[in-house]
Amino acid sequence: MTAACHRLCAVVRHIVLANHSRSKCPARHIPTVLVSNMRVADLIKKKGSSVVTLPSSASVAELLETLDDNKIGAVVVLDGDRVVGIASERDVVHHLRGGADPARTLEQVMTREVQTCTPEDDVVDLARTMTEGRFRHLPVVGDEGLQGIVSIGDVVKARLDALEAERDHLESYLRQ
Repeated sequence: MTAACHRLCAVVRHIVLANHSRSKCPARHIPTVLVSNMRVADLIKKKGSSVVTLPSSASVAELLETLDDNKIGAVVVLDGDRVVGIASERDVVHHLRGGADPARTLEQVMTREVQTCTPEDDVVDLARTMTEGRFRHLPVVGDEGLQGIVSIGDVVKARLDALEAERDHLESYLRQ
């Protein structure tokens, strides 16, 4: 979506909400997408909570096999129930480019400082965090431990779906 389109959506949102606040219409006419924020928990409900994991003792060769078999870009590294790292395609490329042995363990190649999110986090804020930090995958960790994983593709899809729904609501609202 272009910057001009984002500005147009913001202007339309402002006009709709400003006009609604001055009108006497019932609250059910407010486009619900405009006043609600999608949370990570909503995203996980839609996509599922399945997470591919490996222990830190797994080899880089096992990681490659797991990534390929599951058609994914990263696995969460768990020791017991504790998230101790994340191993991504980038980690493998960096590791192999240095001429290292694929028999090495994930503990030696994984990203140890794992950025995570919670089910309560806002998807728009999550998109900002992922973009600024250049993260493509974030484990979702809540009170019960690892609850899912969110990719940048999941976030983009959720935002596109929300924008389509917002557009549909606005079109419906304007036809009334």
